[in-house]
This record gives sequence, C-alpha cells and structure tokens, in this order.
Amino acid sequence: MNVLIRTMLLGLLVLGSFLVITMAQGKQKTGLSLSEKVRNLHDMNMKKALLRFNGQKFREYVKSAPRNYSMVVMLTALAPSRQCQICRHAHDEFTIVANSYRYSPTYSNKLFFAMVDFDEGSDVFQALRINTAPVFLHFPAKGKPKGPDTMDIHRVGFAAEAIAKFVHERTDVQIRIFRPPNYSGTVAMLTLVALVGGFLYIRRNNLEFLYNKQIWGAVALFFCFAMISGQMWNHIRGPPLVHKNKNGGCIYTWFIPGATGGGNIHSYVLKRHDCTWNGSTNRIWFTK
Repeated sequence: MNVLIRTMLLGLLVLGSFLVITMAQGKQKTGLSLSEKVRNLHDMNMKKALLRFNGQKFREYVKSAPRNYSMVVMLTALAPSRQCQICRHAHDEFTIVANSYRYSPTYSNKLFFAMVDFDEGSDVFQALRINTAPVFLHFPAKGKPKGPDTMDIHRVGFAAEAIAKFVHERTDVQIRIFRPPNYSGTVAMLTLVALVGGFLYIRRNNLEFLYNKQIWGAVALFFCFAMISGQMWNHIRGPPLVHKNKNGGCIYTWFIPGATGGGNIHSYVLKRHDCTWNGSTNRIWFTK
C-alpha cells in the first residue's frame, strides 16, 4: 500500500512538473500580451522619453503582434568608431521631439519613440535591409510600413520640426516642439556688443572710418561669400571633410557618396573661387 501511494505521488509530481514546463514554454512562445506591452512601454516612457531598443526589444515591441500603438524608430550609429558625424545631431533633434511629445497634453499610449543603435541591434539593420544611418521609420499600429513611412531626410532634413511634421502626417498626432534654452547665442551677442561698444568709446573722437566705403564694401562681400559658398549648409548639416573609401582609408571628395549634398571641402573650394572671381571683377568698385 505504501509503495502504491509513493508511486502515485511520484506520478503526480512528474505530471505537475510537466504541466508547469509546458505552460512556461507556451507563454514564452506566445510572448507578451498587448496589455503587458503597453504597460511595459508606459513604464519605460515614464523614465525616458526616447526608448533605447536592442534587437530583442525591437522584435518584441515593434515587429510582433498584437500592437495597438504606433512606433517612430530612429536607426542610428552613435559610436565614434562608426564616424557618423550627423548621427549625433540627428539623435539630439529626435530626442527633442520625443521629450516635446512626452510632456505635451497630447501624450498617450498610442505613440512611442524609440531608437536602435547599430552596435546594439545590427540584426535589425539586416532584417530591414538598411545600410545607412540615420534613418527614421514609422511602424503603424496595424499593417506593415510602406514607402511614405520612411522619412526622406535628404529632402526635408532631420530638424525637430521636420520630424514632428513627418509624425503628424503619418499618425495625425501634432507635436509642438519645445527646445531647451540655449544661452550661448545670447552670451556671444552681448560679448560682441560690449566689444564693439568699447571700441567705439575708445575711438569716440575719431570715427571717420565708419564712413569708409572700402571697409563697408569688404564687409558686404565677405557676407555674400559666406552665404553663397555653402557655409551655412555646412553649419546646419555638418558634412564630413573626408570620408572612408572601401579600403578603410580617408579620401577627400566633392560630393558625399550616396548623398545629394556636397562635402565640406566643396564649400571651401567654392568660397576661394568666389573670392578670386568676384574680387577681381569688383576691384574697380573699390577704386571709385
């Protein structure tokens, strides 16, 4: 009798262990439920407006169903070894958009912002067949992304306002951009005004140079050269001076391969050409 009871208890123990393992495997296979996904995303969003995903989290929260929320994902390469100079600037602009949405009255669990770095999720780049960075993608709540769900940064840029407009076009969620205060421009302007004011005060008894047409002509030409040479484009987009070739070496180029814009050196060559050409053609203007 004792042997029979022990055998039955052992059988029940084995059966219970089998059921527990089966249920655990079934839960692991089916993944998180919709409510668990939304709750986890909300908890992560409360800590950080821009979520950082690796390959596993991307597949779990972005690619796998069920999903009743949209995701705007930036694929980037922030490591210095990747030498993506515009990726850091694009990341800063994307963070501004995510923070503006997170702390806006329109915030809800229907839209989340996330990023995937190449060094943390190279399998995501391979699965999406993307070999450039940065890339901004919209993953709708239902269905797969289509052509318009990829932001054309070569045409509209990647400023926070452009990203917010892209999000509004794809999700009907309007985001008002709030940029953190930057006092460097104000400090620079006050310093410049103080220097100019001090110089004029020292020369207050001799201000004839203010009526010198050669000085004002040189200032006007310098401003024109800076504007038409692409220097403002360099300041906004930050193109690299050199780039890597297929062998890993650095080469100088007029245009960046795979992009529609010129390289940094392109602007300096144009500026030298403008200064030489316009300086020679306008020399007679200075002598009048």
